[in-house]
Amino acid sequence: MNMIFVRESGAMKTSILRLAGEVERRLAAVLTATERRDTDALKSWMARDSEIDDWEVRIEEECLKILALHQPVARDLRFVVAVLKINNDLERIGDIVVNIADRGIRLAAFPVTPLQPRLMQMGGIVREMLASSLDALMELDVARAEAVIVRDDEVDRLNGEVIGGVIAQATLANTGAVTEALILTHSVARDLERIGDHATNIAEDVAYLVDGTIIRHQNRHRSGKPGAAPAPDQREDQDGQ
Repeated sequence: MNMIFVRESGAMKTSILRLAGEVERRLAAVLTATERRDTDALKSWMARDSEIDDWEVRIEEECLKILALHQPVARDLRFVVAVLKINNDLERIGDIVVNIADRGIRLAAFPVTPLQPRLMQMGGIVREMLASSLDALMELDVARAEAVIVRDDEVDRLNGEVIGGVIAQATLANTGAVTEALILTHSVARDLERIGDHATNIAEDVAYLVDGTIIRHQNRHRSGKPGAAPAPDQREDQDGQ
């Protein structure tokens, strides 16, 4: 094996794991600040959004350089492709975390809704999914990746419960402020569901990296989600505002 490729791919793995750790840290911090209604902390995280964007661009450039110079095949090629896809998912999660921070700031202006405990439960599961998918990446552990994929259904169920609660309470809302708080709550739940989808994407990419198995379509059909997961260049559509 080309030792230059080994060195450069090792550096790329270090970069993606560092980005993953930073995204995970930001998600945890923003969820905690949202629960505590700490608007100063939320504003500070929003101001740092470009850091994740810049990091994502650097990793993509590293991947493209390796593809051009070394033309890897087999598992080496799968590794570079997986890093490119995971890099994209991490950047998307970073964007969604900023969305949650923005909505958390706006939610802080209203009384706490009865749906907040369910929302925080959903956030806790999504955090665990992301952490487990990143552990699976670090250890190349397919079993752990598959466990993440299974939990996506749990997030979808909680999202449905939050939406149902929002609809039920909206019919009783007697002020515009209550209605706005419910809309923001629904938006945060939707954001968390999308992060769960991205964590699932990462887990699926780990399985692809380890043994070349593409399980994305199988899992979407088994979970009952409409349609198949988007191709890598279409994943942005998951995060429409």
